Amino acid sequence: MTFEGVDWSGKSTQAGLLADWLREQGRTVLATREPGGTPVAEAVRDLVLHGDEIAPWTEAALYAAARAEHVARAIRPALERGEDVVCDRYLDSSVAYQGAGRGLGEERVRELSLTVTGGLLPDRTFLVLVDPDAAERRAGGDRDRIERAGGQFMRVVDRAYRDLAAREPLRVVAVDGERDPDRIAEEIREHVRPLL
Repeated sequence: MTFEGVDWSGKSTQAGLLADWLREQGRTVLATREPGGTPVAEAVRDLVLHGDEIAPWTEAALYAAARAEHVARAIRPALERGEDVVCDRYLDSSVAYQGAGRGLGEERVRELSLTVTGGLLPDRTFLVLVDPDAAERRAGGDRDRIERAGGQFMRVVDRAYRDLAAREPLRVVAVDGERDPDRIAEEIREHVRPLL
């Protein structure tokens, strides 16, 4: 299961709440994030979020490289062991941020991620929807390179996410992220219970 949304939407909070709940149910859970989840992918995370400005395709390729490593070294092995995987961001982030936000083409970026992951898609993706302006008001002072891209960029990313949810309603579950976090978590659990 993956969690998506614009920055400051609350998706990381919800990913953590779901992982905790699954463990309470006696499940073995890999809780992870992108970019990240392995030493190589964490190094890429530092580069893309805190490094100098980089070209859009360089950014997309670095995210794809981190994802390839993450899937090969962490996600697939966990799935093969029968574990649940809860991931804060996955390939839909690249589609929304680099494909739409950076203007590289959503389908092109999606194909790159599918190629490097061997076509691995989540069983469910929870899209935590928050108006980008409201999300911006939640932001702290220290922002990474992507978070500094600005309001118009985030509105394009948000639109791409909403379009994705409309195109893939069987996989992508949109939830209202402007409610109390516990209410959101309960709604998400209702969608997860049939999968267990």
